[in-house]
Amino acid sequence: MRDPYTVLGVSKTASEAEIKSAFRKLAKKHHPDANKNDAKAASRFAELNAAYEIVGDDEKRKAFDRGEIDAEGKPRFQGFSGQPGGGFNPGAGGFGQGFGQGGGFESFSFGPDGFQRRAGGAGGGSGFEDLLRGMFGGRAGAGPRGYAGEFEPEDFGSQATGQDLSASITISLTDAASGATKRVSLPTGKEIEVKIPAGIASGQQIRLKGQGYPGPLGRNGDAIITVNIAAHPLFKTEGDDLRLELPITLYEAVLGGKVRVPTLDGAVELAIPAGTNTGRTFRLKGKGLKAKGSKAHGDLLATVRVVLPDSVSDELKQEIEKLRDDKPYDPRKDLG
Repeated sequence: MRDPYTVLGVSKTASEAEIKSAFRKLAKKHHPDANKNDAKAASRFAELNAAYEIVGDDEKRKAFDRGEIDAEGKPRFQGFSGQPGGGFNPGAGGFGQGFGQGGGFESFSFGPDGFQRRAGGAGGGSGFEDLLRGMFGGRAGAGPRGYAGEFEPEDFGSQATGQDLSASITISLTDAASGATKRVSLPTGKEIEVKIPAGIASGQQIRLKGQGYPGPLGRNGDAIITVNIAAHPLFKTEGDDLRLELPITLYEAVLGGKVRVPTLDGAVELAIPAGTNTGRTFRLKGKGLKAKGSKAHGDLLATVRVVLPDSVSDELKQEIEKLRDDKPYDPRKDLG
């Protein structure tokens, strides 16, 4: 992924407020719901949210700036000290390098053909085979082309299966609500499709059997995919419920009326009673998120915010002044 600062269009010295403002502006612009005819909108939106997960979080931002994690939030591998030629990298199948008997230089690797040793320098040595014989009861054999030992599954025990690997994917709130099939890149370089169940929550994990690192006997570990739900420009999650701040006009608040309310599956109409104050919350049943493993849905909680026009006319001022003089009231009388 690109540098998260570049994705958000902010400098590395940007304040938290500047980063949040940039994210909100770009999220509204690139949200898939607002770009239904743009096939690339979803990928841009996912990249935007992944970037905000890094620089929008104080600890992750510091770790990224120190070079401890990459642009996807994954730890940067530093290797092991004191091991000539590099450290163990299970994703690449390498076991590094070492010295055999008699000062010879050896290189060890693990791939589809099992353990391999290549000797160089004086002597060549057979230290790796001797080590394996000691570990597995002397059944490790060495041929003229390096290691060619044969082991039984019980020799390895739990090590017969390869290591699990971890990856993450960021999805939209809409995908989390309705379910989706997404492609995710694994640390091995492989891309696979992941079925996202409806109702999944941010931070939950999906285990994909046999998609991890290969084991000594060819049995792969699992891939564990952590699902992150991108921040939505309109809705906030609260368990299975969604919260929405609903702007209404001054005359809608005073006189009442019907207003359109956005939901994850299309807008609906809501009747606003006359005399509605800012802060009043309306519950729209069944318009929240689907509970995982259940047919039930949460609710949408729409909290009203009365918004004045961009410019207040002289006529409106005169009407308000008349109301103030003829019908005065004190909304703060109970505050003391």
